Amino acid sequence: MSISSVTVKVPGTTANLGPGFDCIGAALTIYNQFQFTHHDEAGLIIEATGAEAERVQTDESNLVYQAFVKLYQYINQPVPGVKIEINLGVPLARGLGSSATAIVGGLVAANRLAGEPLSQAQVRDLAIAMEGHPDNVVPAFLGGCRLAATSDAGWEICDVPWHSDVIPVVAIPDFELSTSEARRVLPTEYSRADAIFNTAHLGLLLRGLQTGKGEWLKAALQDKLHQPYRQALIPGYDAVNAAVIASGAYGMVISGAGPTLLALADVSHAQAVEVAMASAWQDAGINAQVRSLALDTQGAT
Repeated sequence: MSISSVTVKVPGTTANLGPGFDCIGAALTIYNQFQFTHHDEAGLIIEATGAEAERVQTDESNLVYQAFVKLYQYINQPVPGVKIEINLGVPLARGLGSSATAIVGGLVAANRLAGEPLSQAQVRDLAIAMEGHPDNVVPAFLGGCRLAATSDAGWEICDVPWHSDVIPVVAIPDFELSTSEARRVLPTEYSRADAIFNTAHLGLLLRGLQTGKGEWLKAALQDKLHQPYRQALIPGYDAVNAAVIASGAYGMVISGAGPTLLALADVSHAQAVEVAMASAWQDAGINAQVRSLALDTQGAT
């Protein structure tokens, strides 16, 4: 039975988690929602509501629509006329996977409206190809915390157990940092010592998240591949980091490409961490929205 309308809810994500550069990400309880309705005339209507809705592109350059078109092109079918209603809950260009929600939302909706010609794995692989790396789109699509690695057969996706006592606290500042700018500051080559350092710390991170063991998490969040180079792009980073540690968190990392900062804390310290992050950035003259979130386990629904 063909359907004429579908609504897709997609979680925002945090990627890298310190040493897991471009390979690990987690879905968080913060969402974008996309409603797609067929209409008989060819063409496109896009309406957006929610925070920063006025900044959403309402023409064919819109990433949600580009993903929608991509799936129809992939299955070699004409793209139908569609109205897309976007309700934004994930801030734009802040390191919380807003582009991943757009890609996943567009692909999932198109697959549903087309009668589900593609498998879950095929939709996932299209999303990775569009985004360029798996760390945001995979957890946005599947939920949970996910590690992605390539194999001869394609992508291997591993779910990462996340202890219920590990609380993600996000501090979202009122300025943006583009992913391209954040990538431009990275070196093209790394030393063997830095590669070994990150390998060890990623292993420790996986065990720390699984067990909730604080000493492991405190050490595990260190990184030598991207954070040392990106910190300078985020005003007040050192002050916020110091406040986070003083308030009892396990540690702090840059969420995705930034500028959102992510602290991990236990339940008893999460509220103090929220206050510390907000006040440290305020002292630096920056307003930030700070929230304790949880792991989303559903993914795109």
